[in-house]
Amino acid sequence: GELFDRIVEKGFYTERDASQLIRQILDAVKYLHDMGIVHRDLKPENLLYYSMDEDSKIMISDFGLSKIEGAGSVMSTACGTPGYVAPEVLAQKPYSKAVDCWSIGVISYILLCGYPPFYDEHDAKLFEQILKAEYEFDSPYWDDISDSAKDFICHMMEKDSLKRYTCEQALQHPWICGDTALDKNIHESVSAQIKKNFAKSKWKQAFNATAVVRHMRRLQLGTSLEGPSQITPTSPCHGHLLPEEEEEEEELGNEEEESCK
Repeated sequence: GELFDRIVEKGFYTERDASQLIRQILDAVKYLHDMGIVHRDLKPENLLYYSMDEDSKIMISDFGLSKIEGAGSVMSTACGTPGYVAPEVLAQKPYSKAVDCWSIGVISYILLCGYPPFYDEHDAKLFEQILKAEYEFDSPYWDDISDSAKDFICHMMEKDSLKRYTCEQALQHPWICGDTALDKNIHESVSAQIKKNFAKSKWKQAFNATAVVRHMRRLQLGTSLEGPSQITPTSPCHGHLLPEEEEEEEELGNEEEESCK
């Protein structure tokens, strides 16, 4: 993704740089949420720079899975991108705009270490990790990262969606609006991990999680999942809603990019 490319190309990259990037993303997503829009597929590949300038603003793209959140409208479809999707989505419980905040937490984690908080070669095991919100701040990669940054991530990647930070709350965290983000250069470690971990195409693919949800039921992972019916073919680059929900939901369609507000 363009975001990763910029980081790798930099000779100097700090926790403060990551904080400033996340602030832009939070501002943009807060604007969407204030408009009643839930993106549902936030990931680095959908974050684009407006220009080639070093201080260019970030834009959010690919609104193919977005939905307008409104009265009488319930979101429950398991959709998104493996690794970035929130626990409540995989559990096929009714969910809210809090799923976007979880994804921002995952992005924040990656921007500070260069590797994902959840990973397994098998999607079912990956989703089991996410359902349990099992992640660590591994040494040595997190040794030079501030406690404030870790606290921010823990609030964004809170398993309980009702306790999870909203964009508004996140913007008030000292790591975002204060001076707790460190200025130490972490470029070498982060860029090396990005090169190592994000050549894997599966992290760039949106998905329809129905097959994995069914598989998890068979494995009896202890979640109360209700497997939807038929699976539609999916593109390697775009996720799809299930047929039933495609007809019922008020969708935004494939919007053009949304600038930070």
